[in-house]
Amino acid sequence: MLFLIVLVLCPKATTQAQGIDVSKYQGTINWKKVAKSKKVKFVYIRATEGTSIKDPRYKANIDSARKHNIYVGSYHVYSSKTTAYQQFANFKSVVSKKKQDLIPVLDIEGHHSGNLYMARVDKLLELMEKEYGVKPMIYTSEKVYHEHFAGKRYRSYHIFVAKYKGTPAIRYTLWQHSKTGRISGISGDVDLDKFHKKHSLYDILMPKHRKKKTAPKPAPAKTDSTSKTDTTVKSSQSTQPTSC
Repeated sequence: MLFLIVLVLCPKATTQAQGIDVSKYQGTINWKKVAKSKKVKFVYIRATEGTSIKDPRYKANIDSARKHNIYVGSYHVYSSKTTAYQQFANFKSVVSKKKQDLIPVLDIEGHHSGNLYMARVDKLLELMEKEYGVKPMIYTSEKVYHEHFAGKRYRSYHIFVAKYKGTPAIRYTLWQHSKTGRISGISGDVDLDKFHKKHSLYDILMPKHRKKKTAPKPAPAKTDSTSKTDTTVKSSQSTQPTSC
């Protein structure tokens, strides 16, 4: 009896993926070189900050990263000085839903400890979820997490934690474990990100991509004059996943 095992690799693997996050501070990035790195399967790109700041490298970064088959997502840097509606309007004006592979991120830096204005944060999270159809991921420090996001209210949100010494002592999906990473195609330091062992890239995909991960049902075996050996081969082929 002859068996044929068929292995089809997806262009963008969703297991064991590692990533980076970038902004204008990385300058002009050679995404063709970045795409060749085994370290980079996804990237979060700074889009906006506060009410009026737009990252000047955002469009070039997202378009080129997508062109080179890297999963992309966008993040907004929170400001405690302007309203949620103003900040959301800024983010929405830059970030196109159709270009997003990954769920959006609300970046809440550690210096906001003690003066976060949680009603504003909650409203911004709500507005982002309504527009992009999925809960945003919250990027922050361990200290801010303990102060504001450790309660049950935020259990349904993915957490993206920044910590450069030791392993995070909080629940998290994504961990920014270095701010001095080196990647071919990027001049200077870049943030490096990896998943908790219980999570993978699949967990932060936009809903449209999660649906595509399901493999199509195999076609029913045909009954004709084909020999038993040939039928076995075809049946084996048809039961293998052919798409992600």
